[in-house]
Amino acid sequence: MKINLDCVLCFQRQALQAARFVTNDEKLTAQILRTVMKELLDIDWHKTPPEMAHRIHKIVRNLTNKKDPYKKIKKKSNDLVLKLYPEIKRKIEASNDPLKTAILFSIAGNIIDYGALEKVNLKKVLKEGIKKKIDFSNYKKFKNKLKTSKSLLFFVDNAGEIGFDKLLIETMLKNSKLDKIRIVVKSGPIINDATLEDVNYMSFNSLPNIEFWTVSNGENKTAPKRNSPIVRKWIKNHDFVISKGQGNYEGLSEYDDIFFLLMAKCPLIANHLHVNINDLVLKYKTTL
Repeated sequence: MKINLDCVLCFQRQALQAARFVTNDEKLTAQILRTVMKELLDIDWHKTPPEMAHRIHKIVRNLTNKKDPYKKIKKKSNDLVLKLYPEIKRKIEASNDPLKTAILFSIAGNIIDYGALEKVNLKKVLKEGIKKKIDFSNYKKFKNKLKTSKSLLFFVDNAGEIGFDKLLIETMLKNSKLDKIRIVVKSGPIINDATLEDVNYMSFNSLPNIEFWTVSNGENKTAPKRNSPIVRKWIKNHDFVISKGQGNYEGLSEYDDIFFLLMAKCPLIANHLHVNINDLVLKYKTTL
């Protein structure tokens, strides 16, 4: 996906939010906003939103001298989901369709997105989200493909949210022959996206046959970008591919044979997917 004019204003909001997470210095915050505005004027607007976000948040990190402006909010999100984890697991296991319920919780957890939102009411969204409907035809494809798949490539999105993704994977393992699990996280801090530190904190190592791969956060030159031939090869070489969240949808929507799980939180994404704001989306993109 390419950026929309609405994205330009959103990046300014993100920069202000990130700056205020780590400084009360209004002069420094003003300097950050002015630098971001200049970058937005100079940059090619035909880039994808994730590529633009990488450059904007790099400015915030450099000027505040803070490696991860979202560090505290990420830990708070992780801790909240860890607290809810046993209860959500019981609800999934007790439901009439555990896989569908796990998918709904995973998608509802995508509300933990400080790139798209200012505030997050997780408990309210989980309560309402579990009652929502998802595309039945794509759910049927999800179930059928899972039966024949042995390898899973999972692009996770945000800290905290990954706890619900772990519950989804645990549920998938009970209904499949999966023997290889690859979790893709960011190579370093960018907004509240999950990193290796977050998946370790959430004990993803307890899952069997698991590996952790990284994609670039805009600064790491050794990790591949989402639109790189390397990532294209990853997708091709796995039986089952899941992309969580808006950012991954923006970065991976050109690829095929992917299940996209997300909550549509902005008009651009909602329009692109032909859904309403706050809808839970299970979309399967394939050439077949």
